[in-house]
Order: sequence, then structure tokens, then C-alpha cells
Amino acid sequence: MDRTRREFIRDSAWLAGTALTIESPLLAATTAGRWPIGCFNRPWTKWTFDESLKSIPAAGYSTMGLLTRTKAEPFIAAEATADYLEGLKRALAASGLSANMGALRSRHDVALEETIRGLEKEIDNAAFLGLKYVMTFGVDDPAQFERYFQSMARAAAYGAEKRVQVVMKPHGGSSGASDEIVAAIKKVGHPNFRIWYDAGNIIHYTGKDPVEELKPIVQYVTGFCAKDCAEPKGDVMIQFGAGKVDFAGVFKVLKSAGFSGPIMVECCAVGETPEATASNARANREFLEKVLARI
Repeated sequence: MDRTRREFIRDSAWLAGTALTIESPLLAATTAGRWPIGCFNRPWTKWTFDESLKSIPAAGYSTMGLLTRTKAEPFIAAEATADYLEGLKRALAASGLSANMGALRSRHDVALEETIRGLEKEIDNAAFLGLKYVMTFGVDDPAQFERYFQSMARAAAYGAEKRVQVVMKPHGGSSGASDEIVAAIKKVGHPNFRIWYDAGNIIHYTGKDPVEELKPIVQYVTGFCAKDCAEPKGDVMIQFGAGKVDFAGVFKVLKSAGFSGPIMVECCAVGETPEATASNARANREFLEKVLARI
């Protein structure tokens, strides 16, 4: 994964240029005293995607992330058809929501070039939808770590060409906590590979302190996935404040590093109806806003 001088100059120029298109609007929001808060579709996956498109704005959000796929909604999957993507783009526009992220899915038990082709198609689909980020979750099998890092280096370079940032969230295995994340950053070695921190997952997968685990990697964080968790392997579909995540402590570390968002609410308690779930998602947004107002 060594890069030539020309590639280094190209990537550095890209990173400087995208600071204007990706970071500056969010920095302006921070300067105004508020980080942008959006919501993933995850809490509504037992209903149709149409319910997500209605419930997320009803809960007071204007930005959503395409995190959890279903059989009916492949989102940016490599197998998504052109007709499906056109329809998804129209549905998002009609909803009034702005989508900022799509989740990557990649296999690392096949030939590297096959993995790369799939990742590039997903990035192409994300670019078509106007997404700024695609998210990877690492891998669990140590035998696949090196292949994963190689594929992410290639995906990050391709994403740079498409103006789509590749981000990784803590999810156990190769993305478990700060030691693993620092190792991944070094192995991938590309400025377009960054981190969306997930304090709840630090507890869920490792039992470690999310505030302390953030400090060694905060300079790489360009987004925050908001969820709470009370114990290792504990439930995450809960209301904020019901678990052990010190949101104020996490946000203070992020603020000290000049973080500018976005914050994306991933989880809440799932109610009996989409409307009840939207009420819980609204409460989690209001919880975050109150915490942010105090830091």
C-alpha cells in the first residue's frame, strides 16, 4: 500500500478541496453553537422504508443515513439496479430529507479484485445518490484483516475520486477500540479513510471506556453514531441516558479536537408503531441537544 509522490500530492489536494464541500458547512453549524444531528433508518426496519421517510422528519430530523438494509431496500448495494436507485433518489427528494451516508458491505474471503469491484460499485451508487460518506464496519476474522486493509485502501482512493469519504465505525474485531482503530488507520494509509465514532459500540463490543478510547483517535473522527449501552453485549435499542455512555464527556473530547459533525442517531427504543418509535427518536435527539447546550 505504498504510495508514489504523485499519488500523495493528488490525495493531499483532494483532502484540501473536500474540506470546503464536506467540512465547512458543518463547521459553520458548530460555530453557530450546534452540531448537525441526523438519524439512521435502523429503528424502523420492521416496517417499510416509506415509514422511515415519514417518521424521521416527524421526529424533527432533516438528515438521514442509509444504514440498515432490508430485502426490499438494498440501498447502495452492488446488486442494486439502476431502476431501484432512481426510485430511491426520487423518494428521498420527495421526503424532503437529505441522505448523507450509505453502509458498505464487502466480502474478504474472495479474490481481492472481486472485493474491489463490489466496493467501487457501492461507491458509485453512493455518489449517484449524492451521499458524502460510505461506512465500513471492519471484519471479525483475523485471517481477513490484511485483505480488509488492502481493500479499504483501494476503496478510499476510489472514493476520493468520487468525492465520497470512506469511514469506519467501531464494531468489534479489526475496529474494536482505539488500538485496533489506530492500527487500521495506519494499515490503510489513505487520508480519505476516517472514523465515525460509536461510543455505545465501544461498551457493547469491548467493555472499555468510550471517553478514554476516543482520545487517541479523535483527530481521525469525522462523524458520530449515537447510541447508548449499559454493558458488554447489552441492548443498544434503548433511550439515551438508560446506558453508561458519558455523552457529555465524549462531546467534550470531540469539541477539543475541532469536530464539526455530523451526529447521527442510530438507535432508540422501538415502539409498537412507527409513530411511537418516532417519538422515542425525537426524545433521543432532544437529549443530545440538551447535552450539547452544556458543553
